Amino acid sequence: MQLRYAFRLYPDASQRAALARAFGCARAVFNDAVRAREEARRARQSFPTAGQLSRKLITEAKQTAARCWLGEVSAVVLQQSLRDAETAYRNFFASLKDTRKVPRTGPPRFKSRKDARQSIRFTANARWNVSDSGRLNLPKIGAVKVKWSRTLPTTPTSVTVIKDAAGRYFASFVIDTDPTADTARMPETDRTIGIDLGLKHFAVLSDGTKIDSPRFLRRAEKKLRKAQQELSRKQKGSKNRAKARLKVARAHAKVADARREFHHQLSTKLISENQGIAVEDLSVAALARTKLAKSVHDAGWASFTSMLEYKAHRYGRTLVKAGRFEPTSQICSTCGVKDGPKPLSVREWTCTACGTVHDRDTNAAINVKTAAGLAVSACGAPVRPGAIPARHEETGSHGFPTDPRAA
Repeated sequence: MQLRYAFRLYPDASQRAALARAFGCARAVFNDAVRAREEARRARQSFPTAGQLSRKLITEAKQTAARCWLGEVSAVVLQQSLRDAETAYRNFFASLKDTRKVPRTGPPRFKSRKDARQSIRFTANARWNVSDSGRLNLPKIGAVKVKWSRTLPTTPTSVTVIKDAAGRYFASFVIDTDPTADTARMPETDRTIGIDLGLKHFAVLSDGTKIDSPRFLRRAEKKLRKAQQELSRKQKGSKNRAKARLKVARAHAKVADARREFHHQLSTKLISENQGIAVEDLSVAALARTKLAKSVHDAGWASFTSMLEYKAHRYGRTLVKAGRFEPTSQICSTCGVKDGPKPLSVREWTCTACGTVHDRDTNAAINVKTAAGLAVSACGAPVRPGAIPARHEETGSHGFPTDPRAA
């Protein structure tokens, strides 16, 4: 499977200026491609092909006074920007036909230089490389300093340079993993576990283990509030406002990085120790519209379960999602009697049928494991039909919108 390994970049002043030009050129080509398709749609004409767009928006545009600056950056960056526009339209049309199992998406929108995330991509034919001194040589940008936190297991197929809202630069490498090496790294085990996700405890396992919720956002609220108040007092368009905005972005990035690191450590631990994992398929989008929205976002359940999913696929584990309508908090895990709904204030309850005293979360975790088919009856047979392997998902290594971190 493919993974993304991201590393921090430290470009100097001239390299930052070159990257800014590259971001701007890629953005201009993307917007030109969207504009050309929209004009064709309004005129009720067929969409221009990728070859026509490449010739008109890149090759011919470089010869004009209005777009002559496109020649200052690598042509590969511009071609990849066109491919991004094509992919965005393809995903949009696929969502209209219900061929993608994702919520319906809107058509591609114009990019702005004020967007929180800017990126460019170099493929192998761009002739980028890593020097013997460990610097990343990028065409028409130079040798950029890289903070190598680990070694790349194989030769990357492409690299994406990303600038986030906090002004940090990252290099995201795409590599193909070796299934044999992944299997050897985490040998098979006979353990299975059920996970009940919550707010008071981030996760409660079916074996009784309770993992406290770090509440990174709640702990940083005072600092964030002060930084945002300072930002609101600055005059719009001033340099001081730009500095204050950067301060707010860095504070939020620190919270997001801490949460992501916690998710990675916990998900890797669970994957390495258990062959089968059951987790509840929560409707995070619906829960985020309740009065608990801030706490739900702070927990980051969706990010955590996606990490479990791709790591299970990578290391040959089984991940099963129990239905979100399973009454896991209402059923006695000992005798199976449904005892009815209970308010969140009830943390312990006694089964009216068998008299067993249950911890609400531990009982729910056991029921999640049973509902997913990972529990075993007294005779050794599965309680429900066997689990299916987790789906393949592309992974990454930082909190970019499309780049979850590889462990």
